[in-house]
Amino acid sequence: MNFKSIPSEFEYLSWPEVKNISKEKRSTIIWPFGAVEQHGPHLPLATDSIFVDEIICEVLKLIPSETPIKKLPTQYIGFSPEHKGFDGTISLSSNLITLMIKEVGSQLADMGFKRLVLINAHGGQISLLNTAARELRSIAPKLSVFPCFLWSGVDGLSELLTKKEIENGLHASLAETSLMMALKSDLVGEERPFEEIEKQIPEGWSLEGNAPTAWFTDDLSKSGVIGDSRGSNKELGITLKTLLTNHWYNMINNLMQSDWPK
Repeated sequence: MNFKSIPSEFEYLSWPEVKNISKEKRSTIIWPFGAVEQHGPHLPLATDSIFVDEIICEVLKLIPSETPIKKLPTQYIGFSPEHKGFDGTISLSSNLITLMIKEVGSQLADMGFKRLVLINAHGGQISLLNTAARELRSIAPKLSVFPCFLWSGVDGLSELLTKKEIENGLHASLAETSLMMALKSDLVGEERPFEEIEKQIPEGWSLEGNAPTAWFTDDLSKSGVIGDSRGSNKELGITLKTLLTNHWYNMINNLMQSDWPK
């Protein structure tokens, strides 16, 4: 007799399976967020979506199947107005994304799920998902919501990447190109653009982090790349994949071993 294995993907479950899982004390849903936006002439539009989907799928393979954690389908189209000057970018409004998170999250709460982890790989919607998470909590107070950024808090990145890459490699640069070479090399073009930020940023101000500006990509780049992709290589990408996978395995495993924050 063949026994059905319980998949990690929410959409492949039956309704009784969802009902049983949602009753678990630490029942958790992961919802990956990416984007469909330009990533230079050499990377696919779905770069961020591919990254978060591939890494989280790898992580869930390491989690025991009986663990009450499931993954919603990755949300490919996100909030990307900063890239609208380049063909291929499709962006939803901030209001629509917030509404979608509130609608889906409140329904998950009604089913009985205890936690929702929003893992986002697109830097342009970090603050949006933080805000949406708080709005969701206001209408579904029993649901703990965790908005996270794929690249944040990953040990080893500062040793692996130069300070210049970390500070100025904002888009389709060395790290992203290398990671895509490791994940889906057939989607990486031959060109390796280099776009240095020409305009001097006033002291104390920044493109990201402290005192940022609401920049658009075409303010900084003609190719869509912000940074230097010339040294990209598959070996670096494999190391990045390992660091990201290990980090998120530890994060999710720690969460599933805990009742925090309840």
